[in-house]
Amino acid sequence: MSSSQPIILYDIASGPPVRCFASNPWKARYSLNFKRVSYRTEWVDLPEVASTRKALGVPPSRTFSNGSPFYTLPIIEDPSTGERVGDSFDIALYLEKAYPDAPQLFPRSSLGLHASFNAHVDALFSRFAILFFHGMPLNPETAEARRIILEGFKSALAELAKIYNYTEGPFLEGNTVSYADFIVGGWLQFAKASLPEWEDLRKWHEARWGRLHLALEKYAQVV
Repeated sequence: MSSSQPIILYDIASGPPVRCFASNPWKARYSLNFKRVSYRTEWVDLPEVASTRKALGVPPSRTFSNGSPFYTLPIIEDPSTGERVGDSFDIALYLEKAYPDAPQLFPRSSLGLHASFNAHVDALFSRFAILFFHGMPLNPETAEARRIILEGFKSALAELAKIYNYTEGPFLEGNTVSYADFIVGGWLQFAKASLPEWEDLRKWHEARWGRLHLALEKYAQVV
């Protein structure tokens, strides 16, 4: 099902060339593509994210540790309803409600489980965020510390892999994709864009993450 006017997805610009890289915008993008809802991307340069969010009247969904607002993306704006939603999980909930005839993101009675899973996966990847940024470059001074943190990351993902191993197929529900897979997939896209060890990560845990990433490619169109 498509809206009569395309939804606008506000995403953080990276590049050049411009591309989607951050985990939460990827969750929203996967959801839009899966629901087959017509949309277009409005790219926002990182220094303009806060002013864009304020101009759209969308309050921040998170705060820094000192309590100050943390302005980030994604945001969707639906011209068909006038709604603006500024959190990736809330975007999925909105799409599910506004477009009920499209494929379902959430299996029946699973919203609470998905919210918990979203928080768990976000916390897992965030614990190892230093690996994804230039603050810990690949050089002799940091090589050993990086190796230790990377091993911790691999061990943490091993626990997540156990959840996936309960079923056959690439997805948490076996061969049936759900929003839970987009949660993990968004972080995998971020790793692909920014983790030097991405090719290694793809092969971890019997190539669990490489197989999931590949299976989600059909929902990874950038428009």
